[in-house]
This record gives sequence, C-alpha cells and structure tokens, in this order.
Amino acid sequence: MSSEHDTARPAPDRPVPGGFGERLVRLITVCYAGERKRPGYARLARDISEKTGRAISGTYLWELATGRKRNVTLDQVGVLADYFGVPAGYFVDDEVAARVDTQLQLAAALRDTRVRNLALRADGLSPATLDALLTMVNEARKVQNLPVDDSAGPPPEQGGPGA
Repeated sequence: MSSEHDTARPAPDRPVPGGFGERLVRLITVCYAGERKRPGYARLARDISEKTGRAISGTYLWELATGRKRNVTLDQVGVLADYFGVPAGYFVDDEVAARVDTQLQLAAALRDTRVRNLALRADGLSPATLDALLTMVNEARKVQNLPVDDSAGPPPEQGGPGA
C-alpha cells in the first residue's frame, strides 16, 4: 500500500537535506577527511565514547545520520557537539550551522599543503596584488567548472573605460 506520505520519507542511508543527519554526516566527513575511508558508525561511536566519556551507540549514530531517528536528546546533541568541537546549536540552528560550515570549509581547505602554502606566501602582498590573485583563482575555478565566490574577489571597477 503506497501513499503520498511514503514518497516523502528520506531514502535509506541518505541524510535529511539541511537537517540534523546532513550536518552530522558533514562533520564526520570533515573530521575524517585525511583517512582513505570514512570510519563506520561502530568505530565512530567508540571514538566518541573514548573522547567524551559518554556512551553513544553506532546504530543510534547511523539512525541519526540517515534520518531514521529524529528524536535526539539534548544530552546526545551535547555529546556530539563535544566530540566534533562545535557548538550544540550547530545541529539545530541554521545561522550557527552556516557559520560553523564556513569555518569547516576553511579548515578543510587548509589541510591541503599547497593551499596553505599559497595563503602563507600571499601574506604581505599589496591589496592590488591580492585582488589580482583572487581574480586568477576565480578564473581557474571557472575553467575547472568549480563554484566561484565572487564576494571574495576584487571590488567591481569604478566607472567605465577611460575612467
């Protein structure tokens, strides 16, 4: 028996878009980015228990990550926040999540030695030179069909030709 409500259920092993599960999966992915394979939920549960001293099961983590379990307790939110080093609000507040995601994105980018070296070598350059470098990076991203953040580029030119 199928109904309209059946189609609204999240697919197995897929987080609820923008929800708790997606945020949990994002944290796991970022925290274990250096590993060849992301840890299973049982290993992650052991790691969490060892670091925080509070128990959480691998099955429960899997249910949260896949959206099968939505009634998470404040205590469990606190355990996850402690383990991942994020504020508890990350899991429930869109503004906090956006702010933390920006920091996570920066941390992930800085794990790459080349990105880190590029940033360190750019330190001390003039604002005009930094703007030129940002323009080059944005163009390289366009060539590789990667998203471009125009807000990080140089300010728009004032006036028209010959100004």
